Order: sequence, then C-alpha cells, then structure tokens
Amino acid sequence: MAEFKRVTPGFSVAGQLTPADVALAAAAGYKTIVANRPDGEDFGQSNAAEIKALAEAAGLEFRNLPFAGPPPPAIVAETAMLLDEAKSPVLAYCRTGTRSITAWALAEALAGRRRPDEIIALAAKAGYDLNRARGALETLAPRT
Repeated sequence: MAEFKRVTPGFSVAGQLTPADVALAAAAGYKTIVANRPDGEDFGQSNAAEIKALAEAAGLEFRNLPFAGPPPPAIVAETAMLLDEAKSPVLAYCRTGTRSITAWALAEALAGRRRPDEIIALAAKAGYDLNRARGALETLAPRT
C-alpha cells in the first residue's frame, strides 16, 4: 500500500499505486490521480492503463504525465496547467514520490503560486528534501 503524503490541502504525492490504493484514494476524497511514472520501470508494477481504468470507475480523473529523471520543461508546464484545471485534491505518484514532488515544485515556481523557500518547506514537511532544486526554483520563480 502506498503512503499518501499531503503537501498542500490540494496536492499529495505517493509511491507506486496499486489497484487497492486507487480505492483508498477515492475513499480519502481525492478527485484526480496523476501518474508520473513510466510503465515498465519495475517488474510487476501496475501500469497507467490499469490505474486509469480503476480511477475512472471510481469517479476520479486521471492524467498520465510520465517521465524519467528530472522533469522536462514540457512536463513542468503541463503540471502547472493541470494544477490550475484539475479537480482537487490531486494525488500524483511515481516510484517513490520524488519525481511527483519535483514536478509539483517546479510547476508551482513557474506559475508563481509559491516562492522557492515555501515550496522547499512544504516538500520537507512531506518528507522530501528539495534543497538541490533551489537553483531551478529560483530561476523559474517570477521576479518581484
């Protein structure tokens, strides 16, 4: 079972979801699930199509934004738009949650919703150290 780590009232991250986790997410009130993990990274992982079918059957929206390594600019931009448009709260997952929290952090900075210090602090409360991303966050954050 994946642990859902709340970052903000509208956004949480998790490691790889199982079919049972989708039902738990729906019961916990999540409205959208975002997959940031490419299919086939590990033997036996649930693939995005399976998670999507279960999510939609439970009345949840599903978005597939897979990537490996640091989030590319297109994923950051898409994540920023998704956070504006998706039904909240959103649960994003990857293998450990690190890719998902990083995509969220860069999207928040790009959209100007939060300053880098706040983003890093929120990630830390959820158990993720994003200090290594400070330079990227500061580059993306609008100048005030």
